[in-house]
Amino acid sequence: MVVLGFTVTDQKGHYVNGLKPTDFHVFEDDIQEKLATFAEGSRPPMEVLANGEMRPIRKAEGSDQEETSANTVDLRVSSTGTNVFVLFDTSNYMYRGFVYASDAIADFIRGLDRSDAVAVYTYSRNLNRAVPLNRDRMIAIQGLRHAVAGDDSALYNSLLLTLRDAAKVPGRKVVIVFSNGPDNASMVAPDDVRAVAEDEGIPIYVISTSEVTRDPISSNIFKRNSTNTGGKSYFAKTWQKQVEAFESIREDLGNSYTVTYYPRPNANEGFRTIRIELTSEAMKKYKIRARPGYRPQRSF
Repeated sequence: MVVLGFTVTDQKGHYVNGLKPTDFHVFEDDIQEKLATFAEGSRPPMEVLANGEMRPIRKAEGSDQEETSANTVDLRVSSTGTNVFVLFDTSNYMYRGFVYASDAIADFIRGLDRSDAVAVYTYSRNLNRAVPLNRDRMIAIQGLRHAVAGDDSALYNSLLLTLRDAAKVPGRKVVIVFSNGPDNASMVAPDDVRAVAEDEGIPIYVISTSEVTRDPISSNIFKRNSTNTGGKSYFAKTWQKQVEAFESIREDLGNSYTVTYYPRPNANEGFRTIRIELTSEAMKKYKIRARPGYRPQRSF
């Protein structure tokens, strides 16, 4: 089963809401796929029927599985809301802006939709799972406030471990990296970590407290990792810019679409491209942001 999240914006950058499964087609390697479920924002997913109409997902009598007319709906995607993993840089690169960064993250957590769950992880040389995934905002913020500053930065080691955790969680999930930029202690390559996020369908959002021109190498990696997973990257040096970046991410989560499908037979075991096409001529100029594809049956 493939979980695909995407956003649609008009020519002015405004989100396009209210789309239905009949408003678009999903192609994998130019093969049109039949949607199994559809959800908008934090609303509960709906089963998509053969004619494109929707109905609530129903449980079969005497069964723990939920049924559809053509496929069994995977219970992993039948819940509402988004599972948000916040990965906070507490290395020595973050010393000067540590308190302001913590405040920006706390404000973001408070503003999440009630149906969303959040986990707070911190990292320097090692990953610290400060707060496991839950819906209690006070617990999440308390765990955030107990974060302590560390030394070297192993961002990509920590991001890989975060993606591993997120991949095990049912439903829709995203990872938000709050970082000062450089990585001087990881053993894994950023492109390998990005490939895992692509294949698992986990968008990576990056908020960097460094100016985009100050560290071009890290900035380009951040842009590539976010773009290729369906997320976004922000370069926000000031506290106000960081708050605005978090607000943009929160709007993104609330205005996105999530669909699932079971791929039709396809001999390609390499990278499979995903394409979304809007069916209406009036919508052809709209911009769709989604991950470009994935590799099936990847292990990590």
